[in-house]
Amino acid sequence: MELLVSSAIGVLTAAGVYLILRLRTFAVVLGMTMLSYAINVFLFATGRLIVDAPPILHEGTTVYTDPLPQALVLTAIVISFGMTAVVVMMALGAFLEGGDDRVDMPRSDRLPDSRPGDKGA
Repeated sequence: MELLVSSAIGVLTAAGVYLILRLRTFAVVLGMTMLSYAINVFLFATGRLIVDAPPILHEGTTVYTDPLPQALVLTAIVISFGMTAVVVMMALGAFLEGGDDRVDMPRSDRLPDSRPGDKGA
């Protein structure tokens, strides 16, 4: 089970990093979402993978599930949903302004302005 969970975390992280490095805003949003999923699974796995164990200690129980990672995952889900909404709105605004969803800057905007009267440094 540990191999399956760690492999899932690794695949989600690799796919998220790959998508973030793309030059389209939709791919960047999907990559950030996949990275947040990978972080959520990692946080949830830190609470130990125990089936049918109580979340708090009772008399006579020695194995229990830690409730703190579950609370952290719930908080991370809410925060990642809010940040995804903000990033989607920023990407939509940039798409409506520029007419394209590319992330890189055009070459004409990167070059310094060369006027005939300028001596340039």
